[in-house]
Amino acid sequence: MYFLTILLFSYFHVSQQIQNATADGREIPSNPILTLVQGTLEVMLNQNVSLSCHSASGSPPLKYTLFKASQMVSILNKTDLMPALFNLTINSASDVGEYKCKVENEIHGGKYSRSLNFTLKEPLSKPVLSSPISQAKKGQNATLSCLSEKGHLPITYTFFKGKQSISQVKMKKKEAAVTFVLINSCSDLGTYKCRAENNFRNTTKYSNSFNFTLAEESCDSQPWIIFLGLILLAFVIGFALAIRFFIIPSCKAGKFRSASSTGLTSTDKVEESENYVTYAEIKPIQKQECAVFSVSRREDETEKRESPTIYSQVVIRDDIQGKISFLINLRIFKEYFNLQMLRLTMSAES
Repeated sequence: MYFLTILLFSYFHVSQQIQNATADGREIPSNPILTLVQGTLEVMLNQNVSLSCHSASGSPPLKYTLFKASQMVSILNKTDLMPALFNLTINSASDVGEYKCKVENEIHGGKYSRSLNFTLKEPLSKPVLSSPISQAKKGQNATLSCLSEKGHLPITYTFFKGKQSISQVKMKKKEAAVTFVLINSCSDLGTYKCRAENNFRNTTKYSNSFNFTLAEESCDSQPWIIFLGLILLAFVIGFALAIRFFIIPSCKAGKFRSASSTGLTSTDKVEESENYVTYAEIKPIQKQECAVFSVSRREDETEKRESPTIYSQVVIRDDIQGKISFLINLRIFKEYFNLQMLRLTMSAES
């Protein structure tokens, strides 16, 4: 009952003030309307905008005040009922946000308009792709984050592995877009990138590259181990073929000729003096030929002492047939080695 009495008293008191004000020819201003005269609500840096604040009724002089959030920006005093115009320049990101205006006169303390919200339309900066880890285990879910520090919202982020798109995230806040990558094998350790884009002049920005490594084993070393193993195997096979088809036949033929020449020398009945030495014909030694020397001494019967007479012979063999066989087998081995390398390359790419 007491509350109702106070409410009625306040109502009659306000009504009486309104009647007195009207009787004096003064009006309370109505709620002003804030409108955009020049520019758009999506603004760029260093862009100029104009705002109009107008109260349809109210006795002048009228005082118009423009606010950004709760901070006063500008004040205009009007002696008529014409709208108040406020000119602004968007110099930085701090100049965008919610704006509203207030009107007041000597009768009423002030009434506020509805707000207008400005957003900054800026180009994208290059996004940064990162992950909390650089090494992953098999079966692990690795996290990738992509963020552009600058650029008006919303921003659409697309994640790539190589040239293949793996996910797309649309962000309406200045936060990093996140995706997860399952590391199952070495093929999942490729190059990852992300792309950021918004509706500012259809600009698109790509991030840096990011690569994971496998914590358990090195996938890149396996092809090299196989390659080195094949080279070692080729060397062993080549050496074995050279011994089989070239060195052994050459040496056998040389020993046979040496034995024949030695027999003829031992049956020679020619008497030589103490200082007389006979040399067999020596042919020029060619590359990859086997030379066998045979030396024999005989005792001088007359003086019963060793004679310095020395018989030597150089046997040289040029086994053409053995060289041809070696070249044929070497060609077969080369074709086999190239085939194995081709298979290894195709396996590594797959």
